[in-house]
Amino acid sequence: MARTRKPVTSEDAFSRALKDRRQISISVIGRRSGRTITLPVWFVLAEDALWLLPVYGSQTQWYRNLLMNPAITIKAGAERLTLRSRTLKGAQAVRRVIRWFREKYTPEIIARLYPGPLNVAVKVSLRRRAGETT
Repeated sequence: MARTRKPVTSEDAFSRALKDRRQISISVIGRRSGRTITLPVWFVLAEDALWLLPVYGSQTQWYRNLLMNPAITIKAGAERLTLRSRTLKGAQAVRRVIRWFREKYTPEIIARLYPGPLNVAVKVSLRRRAGETT
């Protein structure tokens, strides 16, 4: 039985800023330099989370940085939020994220702009826990 995407339920300013965007900026900490690295990425918003698909899979530098330090800052328009990422390596989870990316951006664009290997993905939960700050 196929699972369908669920929209983000909370209508805070950050969620609203994500709704009609195709691209966001992420900031991660360099694993060697310790510096903040900011770059634009595509995303899918589903199941109360942002899902990211590294263009070069597990060889993507920002993904490798997240393995060392899972903190990620997401910027959408004027809204910014720092959260904890979770890297995904399971084939089933990665296939689901690829399917969502193909639905949002079209299969042709994903095939052309994501050379892969598409063997990993990243989940950034938008559900805030007690004590988390923005």
